[in-house]
Amino acid sequence: MSQSSQHWIATAGQPLRGSVEIPGDKSVSHRSVMLAALADGVSTVDGFLEGEDTRATASIFSQLGVRIETPSPSRRIVHGVGVDGLQAPSAALDCGNAGTGMRLLAGLLAAQPFDSVLVGDASLSGRPMRRVTGPLEQMGARIGTDADGTPPLRIHGGQALAGIDFASPVASAQVKSAVLLAGLYAQGHTSVTEPHPTRDYTERMLSAFGVDIEFSPGYARLRGGQRLRATDIAVPADFSSAAFFLVAASIVPGSELRLRAVGLNPRRTGLLHALRLMGADICEENPSTHGGEPVADLVVRHAPLRGIQVPEALVPDMIDEFPALFVAAACAEGPTVVTGAAELRVKESDRLAAMATGLRTLGLQVDETPDGATIHPGQMHGGSIQTHHDHRISMAFVVAGQRASGQVQVNDVANVATSFPGFDRLARESGFGLEDLAG
Repeated sequence: MSQSSQHWIATAGQPLRGSVEIPGDKSVSHRSVMLAALADGVSTVDGFLEGEDTRATASIFSQLGVRIETPSPSRRIVHGVGVDGLQAPSAALDCGNAGTGMRLLAGLLAAQPFDSVLVGDASLSGRPMRRVTGPLEQMGARIGTDADGTPPLRIHGGQALAGIDFASPVASAQVKSAVLLAGLYAQGHTSVTEPHPTRDYTERMLSAFGVDIEFSPGYARLRGGQRLRATDIAVPADFSSAAFFLVAASIVPGSELRLRAVGLNPRRTGLLHALRLMGADICEENPSTHGGEPVADLVVRHAPLRGIQVPEALVPDMIDEFPALFVAAACAEGPTVVTGAAELRVKESDRLAAMATGLRTLGLQVDETPDGATIHPGQMHGGSIQTHHDHRISMAFVVAGQRASGQVQVNDVANVATSFPGFDRLARESGFGLEDLAG
């Protein structure tokens, strides 16, 4: 059966071996299509993630009048229409499960001469959007939400935007990116200052497309009215997807895996530092640069892990990797303490609660706090896990199953395809114990 099966059964498998090609980075894939669409000229994107989220973004730009060819899987040829060339859509724009897509598009569409509506699936429709609509409205945008600040986003076109100096109250690359994309269309300069540095994919890619942008950790500034030049993008393998294999190979005795050409953006690799603090054996080989992004092979071997106090400075750089970290913590010697991670409560699910509940289901003690948790390791047994339709929760408990004494049933896994199509196939090929369960 295919990955669209509703449930998986994860059990202890073999030592994990071989060389794994992780799909393209989701964050870079979203941005590559967006900026290529706004550029003057034709851009080729190689390594594009063939996931539901990123395809949704590409489909939206097709609705906005951009011609996008798919000559082969993971390749897109984008015929840019320029910053002023998007056309009014004839229907609502469906972002699927993609919070990145919706929040960045809000910034981009806020300055267009036409109205648009952004909608999403049930999970995305419950996620907070005021953190984005607030600063955009400060720039002059008009965006309506539901009463609680959730989607759909009803964007009123024809607004003249003015640049702002925005001190973001949250460390969020999506908020920063939305403001910067709106800033491309605003009068004057737009700057964003963050409480902690976040991923700088948007800044790096804007620069690759010829935009004059000043940026450093926690700060970015650009002036409005600039045009983008078409360029070719090679999308690196997604570190967030690689995270599950890094943890699995670290905790399964006898394992040695090579993960090829993984993106190592310094604002993304907090988990790598945390795992090394825990004693993980992960080395980098064949370093290079793809489209401004650092890339290397990661070779990971099984090693005994120890519990740590996760440094809060790493938290913004590993916000999507905490489900994987919780599983590593479950298999370590001594407790692991996480603080400063309240952002996890407003991801695709409340990831703190979902991971804590799931690990308790497998027999562990987890003490939750408003902004984190303490994970007390132990022998995990089998159990049935509710994933809350969250792709990263699903994959984390597949990894947990590799060290459990019984079967771990991971329910409602269809959303894994949003970020990591083919995860189950790659996992089995590597040695995971993983079966489909119909129903």
